[in-house]
Amino acid sequence: MSTVTNTASANDVLSSYAIDKNKAATPAKKSNDLGQDAFLQLMITQMKNQDPLAPQSNSEFVAQLAQFSSVQGLEKLNTSFNSFSSGFQSNQALQASSLVGRSVSVETNTSMLTAGGIISGSVNIPATTSDLKINIYDSKGALAAQVPLGAAQKGDTTFRFDGQNMEVNGKLIDWTSGEKALPADTYKFEVLATQDGKPQQLATNLSANVNSVTIGTDGKLVLNLAGLGAMDLSKVKQFNEVVF
Repeated sequence: MSTVTNTASANDVLSSYAIDKNKAATPAKKSNDLGQDAFLQLMITQMKNQDPLAPQSNSEFVAQLAQFSSVQGLEKLNTSFNSFSSGFQSNQALQASSLVGRSVSVETNTSMLTAGGIISGSVNIPATTSDLKINIYDSKGALAAQVPLGAAQKGDTTFRFDGQNMEVNGKLIDWTSGEKALPADTYKFEVLATQDGKPQQLATNLSANVNSVTIGTDGKLVLNLAGLGAMDLSKVKQFNEVVF
């Protein structure tokens, strides 16, 4: 770009967009933004004060204007995307808030049993086993119950436990933990399947109640689960029914 000979004229235009040092700490007003009107004023000032013996070509002015328009378009697109992203997160949070008070299943070996409540669980058996059993430990580490399930086929096995009775794959089995149901507590479930003559512990998915939903600093939704604490929504394996 050719040198502007009348610097005072250009400075007059720029001065109206300069940052006041005394107001720099106040981010509310962006007085240093160079908008389209200011850009055109600068171009006109430059055209008026260009060297008449070496005038700038029209193509250079058009290129500058096109470049400015492109940058301005990208800024508007970025603003629109941020607005869309914010709205999407708010909508996602609103939908997730409906989970408060509901039961979800996540990969864990502990779950909280409330009075009159249910613990739902599931395991994936990698190969047919001749002996499948579930050991249930209380919060002190003592064995509270042992559930022998016998032979089981390869695949998913689901169970539900109310503190006294056990339902496996939708059927109530002939077993109880005792005359009285186990008290409300946080219990650890150990599912063992005999493979090649040796017991193998299987990963378990257990239910937990959703106490609240928050949005993390990275924008992800986080569920605050009873007895387990914060857990990312993406780690939820299943949304459970509310009836036994």
